[in-house]
Amino acid sequence: MAERYSSFTPGGTGWLLQRVTAAFLVLTLAFHFFLLHFVNHAYEIEFAGTQMRMENLGYMLTMIMFLWAAAFHGVNGVYNALVNQGLTGTPKRVVLGILSLAGIALVVQGTYVALVMGGIL
Repeated sequence: MAERYSSFTPGGTGWLLQRVTAAFLVLTLAFHFFLLHFVNHAYEIEFAGTQMRMENLGYMLTMIMFLWAAAFHGVNGVYNALVNQGLTGTPKRVVLGILSLAGIALVVQGTYVALVMGGIL
């Protein structure tokens, strides 16, 4: 029988955060689908309505946390999948740097857009 290998240390911080962000993403994605596909139908979504929703501080903070959780979960998941496939040494550090920069850029830009749409900036 093949040995199970994971780059996550069971019970470690990365392992825990991957699961916590997954649970948070499931909940906020359900909220998103309910609000934007059942309460408001997709064809009714307009820029002005998005701005109006983002002016609600609770909604805006939820969407920012959704963005941050999704960025962390995605970057961490891709990185660990590559490590599990055998990525080591310098390529591992380069991939970590590129993924980290991409994740940070996504979070900074997304947060900026949310704050502008919410009327804070």
